[in-house]
Amino acid sequence: MRQFIGHEVHYLSNLIGRVIDNSPARMQVENVTGNNTWIIGFIAKNGEHPVYQKDLEKHFGVTRSTASKVVSLMVRKGLIERQPVPGDARLKRLVLTDQSRALLEQMDAEFDNMENTLREGFTEEELKQFYSYIHRMQENIIQKEGKWNDSKTDAVSARI
Repeated sequence: MRQFIGHEVHYLSNLIGRVIDNSPARMQVENVTGNNTWIIGFIAKNGEHPVYQKDLEKHFGVTRSTASKVVSLMVRKGLIERQPVPGDARLKRLVLTDQSRALLEQMDAEFDNMENTLREGFTEEELKQFYSYIHRMQENIIQKEGKWNDSKTDAVSARI
């Protein structure tokens, strides 16, 4: 039976999402999705560097409308805030709320556990090769489709 890379990647992504969606940290806050936890982690890991919606678009490879919907929902849930940037009324910096900061330590432990589970049984060389394959596939899609903007190409090239 023929195997399809896209199907296998999608299946793995669903498995990871299911574990994250059922994690103890995620269960503490009503209506927090696995994607919300990835975004909280991304904002937290950027530390003092400002994070804007366009950064989410690049990092997660999503469209402007998808990022806008997710950010709006996360604001309504009290997970992030949009703060105005002095000197540019159009720009809004995304910052974590006290509620999302409280989840970070537990989320980090759960993400580390997931990462360790995924890496189990692989050598460092095998993981290096795996990342090489994944990045090449990302670049193949971007080059072939040609319809994504340079920011997404930059994100893949930078291995964000």
